[in-house]
Amino acid sequence: MISTERRYTLDEYRAIEEKAEGRSEYRDGEIVPIPGGTPKHSRIGRNILAYLTFALRDTQFEPINNDLRLWIPEYRRGVYPDVMVFDGEPQLNDGRLDEVLNPLVIVEVLSPSTADYDRQNKFRIYRSIVSFSEYLLVEQDEPFVERYSKQTQGWLLSEFNGLEVSISLDSVGIELPMAEIYRGITFE
Repeated sequence: MISTERRYTLDEYRAIEEKAEGRSEYRDGEIVPIPGGTPKHSRIGRNILAYLTFALRDTQFEPINNDLRLWIPEYRRGVYPDVMVFDGEPQLNDGRLDEVLNPLVIVEVLSPSTADYDRQNKFRIYRSIVSFSEYLLVEQDEPFVERYSKQTQGWLLSEFNGLEVSISLDSVGIELPMAEIYRGITFE
């Protein structure tokens, strides 16, 4: 496990990340391990990616899973959102094949250990991305999604509750049914 007591250069982080078995975020000199997911978390992320891939197949929009690191230059952060959607080709950071810069939509499936970070600090950092216009925060333990959409005057929050509703993703022109997000998920 990487210690956060030492500061790392970006090049050191990238070298460590290329060889690491697990993933870590880079936070301006700190290397912070990402906790492992759960089957439910993975299924929800997979469902969203599969639906978006199918729904956007004949458009210029491209959904991508969490294999690519999103680099946020203003904050010197490297993070791994669960799903990102790009308008056209993803813009690579300095020609790196593992870092992108320009998502239009970002989806985070919430975990108890990261929910507050995803809602607050991470969202603030994401808002520095010029192309970024929609943010979905997806609960694991109940069919509930928060959607933030960029407006001229700021960000508008819409909440979606229950399996019968759909989320309008205005930036890509489709509806994302809650039933598709939670397909095969059992709630206790």
